[in-house]
Amino acid sequence: MMSLNNGLITGDDGHARCLWCGNDPLYVAYHDQEWGRPQTNDIRLFEKICLEGFQAGLSWLTILRKRENFRKAFDHFDFNKVALYDEDNVQILLKNQGIIRHEGKIRSVINNAQKTITLIEEHGSIAAFLEPFRQDLSTRPDVCSYDALKSITMTEESISLSKALKKRGFSFVGPTTMYAFMQSIGMVNDHFEGCFVRKACENLVE
Repeated sequence: MMSLNNGLITGDDGHARCLWCGNDPLYVAYHDQEWGRPQTNDIRLFEKICLEGFQAGLSWLTILRKRENFRKAFDHFDFNKVALYDEDNVQILLKNQGIIRHEGKIRSVINNAQKTITLIEEHGSIAAFLEPFRQDLSTRPDVCSYDALKSITMTEESISLSKALKKRGFSFVGPTTMYAFMQSIGMVNDHFEGCFVRKACENLVE
């Protein structure tokens, strides 16, 4: 695998990709098929919020490798089911070696499931709630500059989204976590210029 300029690498298949996905097959598939592509399904959006919360302090690849375990443990992130979890469920999850056994983050998923139900009742969907926080493309940094873009950990929009969710009682939704969430669901397109997925993501938004 050959490194290129501007945060890109070229795989054995000849495609130039964002440097961060490396050559791990699971990570490459996530980069190619999921990251940066618009998502509107409520359950998948709820899952993303929860997993980004679990990722805090860890690598995303660690979470990705455990994602199927998380899905089984949390009823595939059906927030209507998760919202009903009680203390027995918490204790079972704390013993589940297939997930990240962080009590605060586990309880956060249950709390956020309850808050998500209320949010959807008021806004119709998670996607509808998120739409006002979409970043104006004219304010985006120069994605040709790898050094500039990799230093961005939050934006005004992610700060505003974090505040709005916290006001609603959500937890583990800090501005850095929310920026990673926004990147992952295509609210911003942070595939580097030259990455073969970047244009595809742009077309999906259009």
